[in-house]
Amino acid sequence: MTFGRLNPQFRLEDQGIEGLGNVYYNYMEPALVETALKNGEGTLGNGGAFLTSTGKYTGRSPKDKFVVKTDSVKDTIWWEENAAMSPAHFDALYADFLSHMQDKDYHVQDLVGGADPRHSINVRMVTELAWHGLFIRTMLRRPDREDLDDFTADYTVINCPSFVADPKKHGCRSEVVIALNFDRKLILIGGTEYAGENKKSVFTLLNYLLPEKGIMPMHCSANHAKGNPVDTAVFFGLSGTGKTTLSADPDRVLIGDDEHGWSDQGTFNFEGGCYAKTINLDPEAEPEIYATTTKFGTVIENMVFDPDTKELDFADDSLAANMRCAYPLHYISNASQSSIGGHPKNIIMLTCDAFGVLPPIARLTPAQAMYHFLSGFTAKVAGTERGVTEPQPTFSTCFGAPFMPRRPEVYGNLLREKIAKHGATCWLVNTGWTGGAYGTGSRMPIRATRALLTAALEGSLVSAEFRKDPNFGFEVPVSVPGVAEVLLDPRRTWDDKAAYDAQATKLVQMFSDNFEPYLPYIDADVKSVAIG
Repeated sequence: MTFGRLNPQFRLEDQGIEGLGNVYYNYMEPALVETALKNGEGTLGNGGAFLTSTGKYTGRSPKDKFVVKTDSVKDTIWWEENAAMSPAHFDALYADFLSHMQDKDYHVQDLVGGADPRHSINVRMVTELAWHGLFIRTMLRRPDREDLDDFTADYTVINCPSFVADPKKHGCRSEVVIALNFDRKLILIGGTEYAGENKKSVFTLLNYLLPEKGIMPMHCSANHAKGNPVDTAVFFGLSGTGKTTLSADPDRVLIGDDEHGWSDQGTFNFEGGCYAKTINLDPEAEPEIYATTTKFGTVIENMVFDPDTKELDFADDSLAANMRCAYPLHYISNASQSSIGGHPKNIIMLTCDAFGVLPPIARLTPAQAMYHFLSGFTAKVAGTERGVTEPQPTFSTCFGAPFMPRRPEVYGNLLREKIAKHGATCWLVNTGWTGGAYGTGSRMPIRATRALLTAALEGSLVSAEFRKDPNFGFEVPVSVPGVAEVLLDPRRTWDDKAAYDAQATKLVQMFSDNFEPYLPYIDADVKSVAIG
């Protein structure tokens, strides 16, 4: 049977998905929470938050993600990074999905990816779990209720955690599969309860579609000055680098925490919610994010809690280091109502340097910005991906290689053109280690990072005295009010200066080795600033 509100001409049956049990269309938050609790999918927490576990998989499965290699996309996909699946294997996978779904209840959410209606896509999410429906309703943008009456989807995502993939039959790698078919406008997710796969599948779609329109898709957070959307800043970075925390500045207006586009009109958020890591979440340093963990409908993933009081333990990572909360943007008091800003005035590239070598902030030339964007250096932090239990130095081009279907130069050239056209100032910010590498040093003080970012965004940092870093060639401020000068020179923070020099040499070589494959695709000015 069918329940809920939908376009009567756009049922699952109209899409060829038949023989299901009950189908619940566009249930709102109270009904989704009620259904999830009734189904035993989780527990009601303080304030009405929904507490749940994602089971075996507590992070993304990037090696289980595939793009179907059809004639229309075979020459535009970056196959070195995106695993291919044959159309025949996808057809077999889809047939088995439909068979698996027979007689089971499903939840449908008709949603939008993109705050700017000129560039948004309509997405239908079909989920086996009610709480996945709650999660994606929180994370994507919700149409007005009356707009559901004639909603049709550009793309459909089907998520069946109970489905077990067969590598031999389906052309995949394991029991988990994420398969994108651009021709069929269909994404299949199976074998994992980790909800982040839902939102990242839509991000990957937009990363493929938008460059054809001259729009730069960005794995970044964004905010703007109060009362002045023209003064917009974007924060590139992989998970764990501080995108969510640093963009949620109470003195600025939050546009979004993870995924944005940069069009000829300005910056716009892809999403309608935020997905924040909660390990060691500090109510003093991050009060607004902390407060969302006791608000109705916030999804709390993989957190330990007291069975009687439902109090959350923000320090206990025994379920997963990748513990998270998903909440709607309007739960942040200074969030933008439109989720749209101007052209970025400042571009911040966040990195979590596990070597303890990079300074807390450095100013980049446009050529250096493209170099660091293509390099995408950071450390994978514990729990973000399956098998990552401690920080691992890595290079993820465009600060999001797992989500980039096209070659990185496509995104790099778009970024370069937009920086040149709109005159953005670019900064590299290290939120990783200082005083030594991971295991010896300590994490960069968040108060220092915030002070440096405030100086950069307010414009005072531009007039500071800078020195040229001998290893990386970028400019580093010599002193900034409110920040200990020793932090600005990472070599001084190490007790063993020779050990620092050895680590710096090692990191320089890593940058050099990583960037070599890009040299044939870049211009001379970027080659001239290549490290090493």
